[in-house]
Amino acid sequence: MRVATALAGVHFVVPAVAAFAAGAMNSVAGGGSFISFPALLYAGVPPISANATNNAAMWVGTIGSARGYREEIAAHRKLLLPVLVASIAGSLIGACLLLVTPQALFERLIPWLLLFATLVFGASPLIARRSAAPPGHAPWQIAVQFVVAVYGGYFGAGMGILMLAVLAFSGLPNFNAQNAIKNLLALSINGVALVPFVVARIVDWRFALPMAAIALLGGYFGARFFRRVPQAISRALVVAIGAAMTIVFFARGVA
Repeated sequence: MRVATALAGVHFVVPAVAAFAAGAMNSVAGGGSFISFPALLYAGVPPISANATNNAAMWVGTIGSARGYREEIAAHRKLLLPVLVASIAGSLIGACLLLVTPQALFERLIPWLLLFATLVFGASPLIARRSAAPPGHAPWQIAVQFVVAVYGGYFGAGMGILMLAVLAFSGLPNFNAQNAIKNLLALSINGVALVPFVVARIVDWRFALPMAAIALLGGYFGARFFRRVPQAISRALVVAIGAAMTIVFFARGVA
């Protein structure tokens, strides 16, 4: 009896620890779902329900991340409307697709998406145009953001790196500004996707509620910490996270 109780406790502790780490990870690079989603599977939550439950928890965690970058968001709020609209529309489509289609195809695409995003983000300082023009989003960036939001509503792991890769070409003054907008877009994507999941009753609230509270703390403290880290280090961390996630998911596909 005691052994069973201890195991049950571990099944709740692992997602809780993963939620804090994922919240902090999402605040700087994204990819936190690669920690929190497997933790829910470990705890015995079925895959589709785990995906929806993880979305609910990470949505709250992203509130902390966005709050942590409030100065940068305020400075660039004029850039938000077009990409927010694209994010909301794409997320709703992606969430509805999750409810009616299998995940197999998206799972096969994940490592390729991550590889592309990591390479683009890593090379962006070399290939992004230097211009005196004010920051802004090109039409192609809004279109790509819509596609990323569809992916985010469907599964979402690694979407932060994809968004950072796109935002690297927006003429924003620094990495913190890119990260701030990325966090706000992630907040909108996860929040909109949560609505169909709640209606379909596939969120496991036993895990979602405590993970949400812990991810909120992780997101806020992660954001406040990484705002003070030299940007070269933050950028290197993003590339390292993206490379690690790419390797893991290519390995899973081969296994």
